[in-house]
Amino acid sequence: MTVAIGGKAIARPSPAAVTSLGPSVRFYRRPGFLRALAPLALLIGWLVTSSTGLLSERVLPAPSVIYRAGLEVYRSGDLVDALLVSGQRVLIGFTLGAAIAMVLGVLAATSGLGEYVIDPTMQMLRTLPLFGLIPVFIIWFGIDEQPKVFLIGLGVAFPLYLNTYAGIRHLDGKLLELSEVLQLTRWERLRDIVIPGALPQILVGLRQSLGIAWLSLIVAEQVNASAGLGFIVNNAREFLRTDIVIFGLLVYGAFGLLTDSIVRAFERRALRWNRS
Repeated sequence: MTVAIGGKAIARPSPAAVTSLGPSVRFYRRPGFLRALAPLALLIGWLVTSSTGLLSERVLPAPSVIYRAGLEVYRSGDLVDALLVSGQRVLIGFTLGAAIAMVLGVLAATSGLGEYVIDPTMQMLRTLPLFGLIPVFIIWFGIDEQPKVFLIGLGVAFPLYLNTYAGIRHLDGKLLELSEVLQLTRWERLRDIVIPGALPQILVGLRQSLGIAWLSLIVAEQVNASAGLGFIVNNAREFLRTDIVIFGLLVYGAFGLLTDSIVRAFERRALRWNRS
């Protein structure tokens, strides 16, 4: 089939030809496969150095030993209970810290009073050593769940606050002019202009906060924990079970990677308009 453009007859490609112009991406070029190459290379290096004796069993047991230790913990029933307890701590602490960070970040970035009252206070508090506050939290809240949750929440709050504040403050001024032309209310401007415009930066802060949430959990669960992954790791350390200790750390890392992947998937969906 031909069409006339500028007095010239040009053949229009058939639908089948159009489909063939965009071949599907081969599996070895897909992002998921490419992102798995580095961990796979580390695993292979671990296997080789362990089997050849270059890596001591006291320093890092072989992957097969770690695997058997994981099976041991799983079959005992302790692993599932520990994951539920630790996951609950991260969920509560992250929700608390993220809510506070978002509210304070928006207030500090969109109002003069917030900029001169909230931001200096947050900048001062974020310089305090997070894990150095553990003794203070124990004095204030005891040794139950509260200090663990608050420690996670505090670790989550600062990266998300900083990125929210920066994302809003560096918003394109033309967008704000557009909101004035459209005569949007303050809430409509925040909902339709400010938050969507700052969303890329906010999501960066969200990913950083999730990573710090898991790091804070590792430290928090060393404080008189009677359940959770930290409890398993502490018990294994007492009995010099390096294999179980390494297995627990790998579980922490796996959950950190899982939560980061969830945010990345949401990021790709929410930022479809950002082709970069």
